[in-house]
Amino acid sequence: MTTDTEIRAKGIKTLIKGLGELDAERFITLLLREPFDYTKWQRSLWSDKSIEEISRMAMQNRATVLQGDV
Repeated sequence: MTTDTEIRAKGIKTLIKGLGELDAERFITLLLREPFDYTKWQRSLWSDKSIEEISRMAMQNRATVLQGDV
């Protein structure tokens, strides 16, 4: 089982890889500064995608993670 510390470290690494250091820090600051309802945000995150598309994206992401690219 992954520890909370490991999840945080992977999350930060992924943010930096995807956004760069400056924008990753800005993203975290935005989350901390504003009231944020994760559940509400998550419901509308992929409203333009079908279940099949979301499943395919999840499987591709899992394959990438298992290959150690993240």
